[in-house]
Amino acid sequence: MRILGVDPGLTRCGVGIIDSLADRSVRLVNVTVITTDKDLELPMRLLQLQKELALLIDEFQPARIAVERVFAQHNLRTVMGTAQASAVAFVEAASRGIPVDLHTPSEVKASVTGTGRANKVQVASMVGRLLILPEGKLLPDATDALALAICNAWRGGPVTTSPGALTPAQQRWREAERQAKKRG
Repeated sequence: MRILGVDPGLTRCGVGIIDSLADRSVRLVNVTVITTDKDLELPMRLLQLQKELALLIDEFQPARIAVERVFAQHNLRTVMGTAQASAVAFVEAASRGIPVDLHTPSEVKASVTGTGRANKVQVASMVGRLLILPEGKLLPDATDALALAICNAWRGGPVTTSPGALTPAQQRWREAERQAKKRG
């Protein structure tokens, strides 16, 4: 299954695309960071983000889109830009009938590194171990987008393989999710 991960941001929006294989391994397809000029008016920045994201979705045809869940921060301007960039991804997915899954930052960190308290360096390091990355250092937005896609491959969306194909840690995570949903 092809998954497009979006680390939403108005100035820098990370987009990572992976293929999730039947054995639960992941393979890099593409990674980029869409940037918009801070001097442009907000509608023009959103339009630029929409156009570039639409091109990537059309080119790579993902089956699912994973977006980082916006969480409250002290900086309202940052939260608004993140929410607006997320909305662009939602609309582009909805216009094509592509399911969207939201993942919290701690869920992504736990999925990729084993701990929800991992820092950006630890996340980037694990993403590099899981995928063959292009030469040169990637921006954190790019590795975060790939981490979102990996998280979605392992935790999000429908399970398309038999339960025996999951690792023990993935099986425990799925069971914990089921128990949490039962409790409400």
